[in-house]
Amino acid sequence: MKIAIGSDHRGTEVKQKLIELLRGLGHQVLDEGTKTAESVDYPDIAQSVAELVSRGEAERGILICGTGIGMAIAANKIPGVRAAPCHDDLTAEMSRRHNDLNVLCLSADMLGERLIDRMVEIWLSTEFEGGRHARRVQKIAELEDHAK
Repeated sequence: MKIAIGSDHRGTEVKQKLIELLRGLGHQVLDEGTKTAESVDYPDIAQSVAELVSRGEAERGILICGTGIGMAIAANKIPGVRAAPCHDDLTAEMSRRHNDLNVLCLSADMLGERLIDRMVEIWLSTEFEGGRHARRVQKIAELEDHAK
């Protein structure tokens, strides 16, 4: 799978470790920055990753900031992106099963490395259930069309 990943300055260490994990699992990784601890604006990174997902140049995206919340807000402004912060195994799993989440947002400050690794593995391996959930995800897409 091709995965776009990005972080602000607070998530650079987590991002680097995730890149190693993702490559170790056989995924292709597109690193959209940042690469230093120098302060950056998270909406810029979120936009870069989300646009790759929106255009189909990446199948999924992962964004990391202090809480994951700001990245999710920014990424969701890009059409076709369904981004949310997840904080445990269950939210990671259900975000895929019921919401077909295509951009996972993570907290660099509030989650440990083992939990993040486990959540990412669950998120990548969990399939969308479709069915009644597909109808709901379609309604979300229609909201985007209505907002134009």
